Amino acid sequence: MNARTHVLVATAVPAERDAVARAFPGVAEEVRLPGATLLRTDGAFDLLAAGVGPALAAASTATALTAAALAGTPYGLVVSAGIGGGFQPEAPVGSLVVADAITVADLGAETPDGFLPVTDLGFGTVTHLPPESLVRGAVEATGARPGTVLTVSTVTGTATRAAALRTRHPGALAEGMEGFGVAEAAAAHGVSVLEIRAVSNPVGPRDRAAWRIGDALAALTGAFGKLAPALESWNTHDD
Repeated sequence: MNARTHVLVATAVPAERDAVARAFPGVAEEVRLPGATLLRTDGAFDLLAAGVGPALAAASTATALTAAALAGTPYGLVVSAGIGGGFQPEAPVGSLVVADAITVADLGAETPDGFLPVTDLGFGTVTHLPPESLVRGAVEATGARPGTVLTVSTVTGTATRAAALRTRHPGALAEGMEGFGVAEAAAAHGVSVLEIRAVSNPVGPRDRAAWRIGDALAALTGAFGKLAPALESWNTHDD
């Protein structure tokens, strides 16, 4: 049997963190970190509301990873979790998506010939790949669909931009604002990463009336109720 894995779950906002926390009954200990608050469950999971956007998510996740390492209790896995937009019709509202690739969609340069990712400019990275066994286990546990989850700094609000993103990233199923930042922090610490999104709205024209945030948060709670044993038992030797 694998040893228990110490897991950090990073969400954007407290509502997402609390949705995950509902999957872990019992009293959670609140731990103050610089710029963020951690909820430590009585099991293997710590829950962090890391902030909105890739920069703040990366900074808060790096802080939590550093604090755990200095305390002698390093994390073995980081999970970026939350709600997000789903590309239609593959990822309908209320469904779950597990990232088999975490890709930043708007880090690069606009040119007369179109968008160039930062890697085409000769530096940086644009994609982190979660371990295949971890993705497979998450899909089996939750029934989620695997695919690329895009990280954006500006949420898509038009059909034109949605179509452009799908053209550049044909495997994309969902978009969020934190996954790549969380993955960058995890990579800097040599820790594996996973991303899971519950779809709250279609990617495309901005229509608040079509958002189903409550349903997506409930789906996130249900996902972690099923996913926790797979995450806790996973380790890097599984790949």
